[in-house]
Amino acid sequence: MHAHTAPEREKNMAPNQDLAPDGRELLTVASARFGEFKADPGKVITMTSPFLGFPESRRFILIPHGEETPFMWLHSLDDAQLAFVVIPALSLLPDYQPELPAQAREELQAAAGDELNILLLLSIPQNNPLAMTANLLGPLVINPEKRLAKQVVLDPNRWEPRWPVFRDDGK
Repeated sequence: MHAHTAPEREKNMAPNQDLAPDGRELLTVASARFGEFKADPGKVITMTSPFLGFPESRRFILIPHGEETPFMWLHSLDDAQLAFVVIPALSLLPDYQPELPAQAREELQAAAGDELNILLLLSIPQNNPLAMTANLLGPLVINPEKRLAKQVVLDPNRWEPRWPVFRDDGK
């Protein structure tokens, strides 16, 4: 028996393996975009309140878009049709550090010093990815320890709901 690195081990895993690393049974997820796939129940993110317009979707899983990109899919476990493209805020805007309302931190069961992950929801117009925008006004905030998330609405006088990712100045 020889040791494998994590990526090698994943490549060598049987596709029908039904156990997560902690021994729990994997969830079977139906997806309009990705077909049926397995997900680790320990990686499920639960919304403390649903996204506006999607009251039925409370449980999500993050799926990397690829190895060389910061983009991810936030895929609903409750609606096979629902998946959002997201990006870690700091990979897009290193200075984006909005003040979160105390009520949001409380809902996420986060103490004052707890680190929270902030993801930006992206809108990508069909056939025009260069017109992509990021929602700075309503980021998704995740408490990674508790696996809880909430879309937080910030100050509309300070943050844009459709911030252009690719600007005309070439940045």
